Amino acid sequence: MSSISDGTSNGSDSKKLRVEDRMEAPPSRVLHIRKLPNETSETEVIALGLPFGKVTNILTLKGKNQAFLELGTEEAAITMVNYYSTVTPHVRNVPVFIQYSNHKELKTDAGNQRAQAVLQAVSAVQGGGTPTSGSDLALTAASSPVLRIIIDNMFYPVTLDVLQQIFSKFGTVMKIITFTKNNQFQALLQFNDPSTAQQAKIALDGQNIYNSCCTLRIDYSKLVNLNVKYNNDKSRDYTRPELPAGDGQPAMDPNMAAAFQGKDSNSLLGKIPGALSPLNAAAAAAAAAGRVALSGHSGSSGVLLASNLNEEMVTPQSLFTLFGVYGDTQRVKILYNKKDSALIQMADGSQAQLAMSHLNGQKMYGKVIRVALSKHTSVQLPRDGLDDQGLTKDFTNSPLHRFKKPGSKNFQNIFPPSTTLHLSNIPTDVTEEDLRLLFSNAGGTVNAFKFFQDHKMALLQMSTVEEAIQGLIDLHNYNMGDNHHLRVSFSKSSI
Repeated sequence: MSSISDGTSNGSDSKKLRVEDRMEAPPSRVLHIRKLPNETSETEVIALGLPFGKVTNILTLKGKNQAFLELGTEEAAITMVNYYSTVTPHVRNVPVFIQYSNHKELKTDAGNQRAQAVLQAVSAVQGGGTPTSGSDLALTAASSPVLRIIIDNMFYPVTLDVLQQIFSKFGTVMKIITFTKNNQFQALLQFNDPSTAQQAKIALDGQNIYNSCCTLRIDYSKLVNLNVKYNNDKSRDYTRPELPAGDGQPAMDPNMAAAFQGKDSNSLLGKIPGALSPLNAAAAAAAAAGRVALSGHSGSSGVLLASNLNEEMVTPQSLFTLFGVYGDTQRVKILYNKKDSALIQMADGSQAQLAMSHLNGQKMYGKVIRVALSKHTSVQLPRDGLDDQGLTKDFTNSPLHRFKKPGSKNFQNIFPPSTTLHLSNIPTDVTEEDLRLLFSNAGGTVNAFKFFQDHKMALLQMSTVEEAIQGLIDLHNYNMGDNHHLRVSFSKSSI
């Protein structure tokens, strides 16, 4: 690894690191990564943070197998630490450890040229621009949104849908064509823009889809657009669902992709048993983006325990709405003798895992909430005739479940809480000023707004993630008139 100094590489450096190992530092946008394998590159360290937001600096410690990674915001760092606290991160099949650093920012010296070249290239990718550095780390600008994918060591079948589930975490997958060439399974996959294709290549090239096999080899295609004629198990155009299946080609059922269990957890999909339901797929894609595998929680109970809630403000409905972003919330019970805690029953263990990884550590009604898997297997309803003051509510038959419809686009748009909200189902007569006022009245400041071309959808950016969470809770399903109910979700985009 590169030798980089932050001005503390004297005799006290190792002492400071030992202190950090022993003490749990408060949240910081600088993260301390330990037990990295030898010869880990800056690119691999940066890839750990890429799915969670902008990476602004990196410091690698030669000979210590450690690194410091600085993210753009503290919220992004909190999301990253929360995610990796439930799903062990791996670099080169070796588990690594991530915690908050005592440093609030990194200050690296002028000798840090290699790392800065990587950061410059990654920043250009994240901003949609073109890298200008001369780095030799495969970070040059992609001229095409199409990736060519070869699967090495293909001991298990890899389907078109498995590829879509993994790659869609990085952005919108438009088209996929699969084929066999030189006795190797290959695919062409088209994103909506070249920068998204580049991010996916950086993070996924060389990773295993299943345990110790089905290795992704990714390069840029010379093609800039794919021509898909049929939607079946060999090819798919997600922008044209009306395409025929073609002669003798079965249409692909979204639930047919099977993952195979293994003894270790160094694959992208390795620990998801059985057939991938769409939400298992979302969890797998989240794991893929972090270069990690799920830790086997998908077979666990679907009940979560949320604690440190604001008992003056929280309601079963508000918890249903927030946790419903990540799965179909079935029942919510605020505990009678401990009203800052609640049990939340999701449809299955995968949904519970997904909600926990995204919501643990987020701020709701001014308090940092804690979310963990519960020992309970279900949430019991109060006995008939017993008044529990409205603390328990059954949402099993709610029309507001986001994931009830098979194949819904909601499966592909599951993102961590962020300042940017995606609004849809907007009536044509509603203006930008109307929506700005609506979300301002919910509490907070609207920093930016952007209508999509048809004005039925928009992006709206609040000043903090907490304000965005509040806006989503208050205004998802808000009646805008003429039976137009506003749809609100978190977006990975910025304005």
